[in-house]
Amino acid sequence: MLRIRLRRVGKRGQAYYRVVVADQRFPRDGRFLESLGAYDPHATPPTSNLDADRARHWLSKGAQPSEAAEKILRRAGILNGAAVADAPTAAEAEAEADTPAEAEATEEAAAESETEAADEAPAEASEGEAEPALAGEGTES
Repeated sequence: MLRIRLRRVGKRGQAYYRVVVADQRFPRDGRFLESLGAYDPHATPPTSNLDADRARHWLSKGAQPSEAAEKILRRAGILNGAAVADAPTAAEAEAEADTPAEAEATEEAAAESETEAADEAPAEASEGEAEPALAGEGTES
């Protein structure tokens, strides 16, 4: 999945960021597809220099901005509230994983494992009782 995110450049203690489009699997400061601009958090107020047309292009192609990049795009007026509403957050993704159909499947699997355990338990108990009886018979002789 494509992400619009910040790529850290600059020296230690003097962070400066480039806003780039990259595959989410690429390292933070590694390979990227296109640079959309720059963000300077040390300026007063923090400034960004972005190519709005290219940013809109990548958003239309399905690129999802990171949280920090989303804030920068909103401040620049490139991103509206509905533009990234389709992308679920991590908490929403977990909540969707627990849909009713999956919950029923999980409950059925748990019920099956309980019945299998219950079937095995009497067999183990009967085996355990048989051994002392055999041991007792051997001592009487």
